[in-house]
Amino acid sequence: MSLIYVKSSPPTHRPWRLACLLLGVGLGTGVSAAPLDFKQGVQPFLEKYCYDCHGDDKTKADLNLELHKDGNGIYRDQRMWRQLLTQVTAGEMPPPERKTRPTQAEIDELQKQVRGLLGQAVAQAQVDPGKVTVRRLNHAEYNNTIRDLCYIEGNFSVDFPADDTGYGFDNIGDVLTFSPVHLERFIASARVIAERVMPTAEQKLDVINVDGYNMFPRGRSEDQMRIFNDATLSATFDAPREGEYIFRAHLVGIGNPGDQAAVVNLVVDGKTVGTQSLKVKTSRGAEKVDVKVKLTAGKHTLAVTWANPPPDLKSGSRRLGTYRYQLLGPTDTRTDLQRKLADFAGTKKGDERARAMVNLFVSRAFRRPATATEIQRYTKVFMTAEATGGSWEAGAQAMISVVLASPKFVFRIEQDDQPFAKDAHPIAEFALASRLSYFLWGSMPDEELFALANAGKLSANLAAQTKRLLKDKRSQYLVSGFALQWLQTRRLALVTPDTKLFPEFDDALRTSMVKETELFLAEIVREDRSVFDIIDADFTYLDRPLADLYKVPNVESRRAGDFVRVSLPKGERGGVLTQASILTATSNPDRTSPVKRGKWILEQILGTPPPPAPEDVPSLEGQKQLTGNLRQRLEQHRINPACASCHNRMDALGFAFEKFDAIGRSRTMDEGVIINTAGKLPDGRTFAGASQLKSVLKADNEKYIRNFSSKLLIYGLGRGLEFYDEPTLDKMVLSVQKGENRFSAVVMAVVLSEPFRLRRGISQVESVQTPPKKK
Repeated sequence: MSLIYVKSSPPTHRPWRLACLLLGVGLGTGVSAAPLDFKQGVQPFLEKYCYDCHGDDKTKADLNLELHKDGNGIYRDQRMWRQLLTQVTAGEMPPPERKTRPTQAEIDELQKQVRGLLGQAVAQAQVDPGKVTVRRLNHAEYNNTIRDLCYIEGNFSVDFPADDTGYGFDNIGDVLTFSPVHLERFIASARVIAERVMPTAEQKLDVINVDGYNMFPRGRSEDQMRIFNDATLSATFDAPREGEYIFRAHLVGIGNPGDQAAVVNLVVDGKTVGTQSLKVKTSRGAEKVDVKVKLTAGKHTLAVTWANPPPDLKSGSRRLGTYRYQLLGPTDTRTDLQRKLADFAGTKKGDERARAMVNLFVSRAFRRPATATEIQRYTKVFMTAEATGGSWEAGAQAMISVVLASPKFVFRIEQDDQPFAKDAHPIAEFALASRLSYFLWGSMPDEELFALANAGKLSANLAAQTKRLLKDKRSQYLVSGFALQWLQTRRLALVTPDTKLFPEFDDALRTSMVKETELFLAEIVREDRSVFDIIDADFTYLDRPLADLYKVPNVESRRAGDFVRVSLPKGERGGVLTQASILTATSNPDRTSPVKRGKWILEQILGTPPPPAPEDVPSLEGQKQLTGNLRQRLEQHRINPACASCHNRMDALGFAFEKFDAIGRSRTMDEGVIINTAGKLPDGRTFAGASQLKSVLKADNEKYIRNFSSKLLIYGLGRGLEFYDEPTLDKMVLSVQKGENRFSAVVMAVVLSEPFRLRRGISQVESVQTPPKKK
């Protein structure tokens, strides 16, 4: 534990009863009639059990409790007090090896006093939504925003410098730096995008080909020409967007002079859209048969049906063949952005057209209405380029290039519509729209969000809009943007298991490991499952390599990357804790690491990270005097009092997963002995193996929910949490529990929280923040 001394905000009244409930100290039972007094109710406990290790003479973990003379700083230092209560009630402090231990009555009194004093402090504290640094779009947000703004897909940030991470995420404002290299790359990318979405020359039709040997039903070919062995041959095409297309079939009607000409029907999705009689040919020269058809975006079946075939297709002089089918188009070769700008401008010409197009594009790019000054500035750019290039497309291209290089696009700048408000107040409607869309989609607001913000009605419809955004497929960004970073699966890219010990491991298996976790989490989000399913579930997604690695039978997957949903049998396997991605990322190259696995659970699942290891303690491999198997060597390592307090927790958690080796395979033996997965936590709870430990972790309902909520709140706010955010987490835990611990309940708790909806007033003193941790 460590203390963070920060100047607190001036107090204002908040309901005492609510504060008590949030802290789990309901007035009926949690707070007795006895008075709350720091010197009489807290200090005696600290003197008896804590000062010898955390006092003026000795300050383990940089914690000196003798500095706390009264309860005046309890709100500012509430994180430390909450952690102190957690460790005392769990039996971790005082250390288990200490002979003199507090009685249950003493622990109950300490809880009552600290929680009561903290409840009073929370009730009197002013709402502080905290400071959010202006954030640059990270790589993923940039690509997603370009997709939704300009209607094109692509990795346009590929040449940008790597994004730093803070607090485990790559969307933290304080670490998203901006350098001269960034400026250079943003300008270059803006030019590339502008040229792609606003070409100044007429574009050729896009062409998709399907050769005869890929048509259905399967059949024979002669000199690359597919012979019709059935009256109908079909092929599947994927139309990139809605519009008019040309279905073209390259056909050959073969026969002798005087034979009946072949009549063919062109069929789209089961509907005949054209009929043509072919010339009778004795050679193989193809005849092009075209028909225009309107298609929606997505897959379509295009077919040719021989309307007058001979009785026997396999004999006789009359035959029908094809070299290929083609889908050309859309016939409107304008890009989506070209069409939308043109439709918006309508019949306007010259300056009026330029101003209309500028207004639409700039307002969407800056994610709030363009100002008159901005419209004037970018219209000038537009008109100058139009005059030089000779077309409005040239003007629009220049304008788009300049706008996409603007800080107002690159950064998420939240304008304050109440800049002189004294206290915390709601953020502006357009800023709220961006907070919501970048939180759930990693991209800009859509038209509905913009419309509500423009009408000043988004705040009133925030819960409904959150539900809508979660149902949109773009909410799957929460998997890659939030969940995979929270679980630290990116670490797997840095792990290289020993190929002699683990010859099965290669880059393809590494990719499959991450994909399993991604698909598993995607279902949690998509189906709005309980967040406890992340810890333990009866299903997963496997391809052939992972099915072989896990020894799961009857998996209908034939190759790497061909993932199928699999119901898992009862046993140890289930949830992310036993997925190969996590087990491998928390192992050493040549063996498992119970310490790493236990530490990962403490940090990522329970939110109770151990302090850094003492610098003078050598690694396990560096202690040559240790003997026996891995479990025995770690037991000897824990004899050192400097190591015991942390390793007692970490090692017990990690050993529960020892039946999974360093790449996640099941096993029963290690170093020639039967693996023992039993463990005991400092609070006395015991377990045997991963399955029982997962039950123990799920029983720590509030601890897990609080940690999951804090991670999602950090991600949603783009900043680390401070002491004044703790009451928000109290509310979130209650809200999530009422929402049956579903994923959507955690999302809703973030969105409706004060830090997400509010911003600071001018009277609030800027708090000193802990520098974000780069990882």
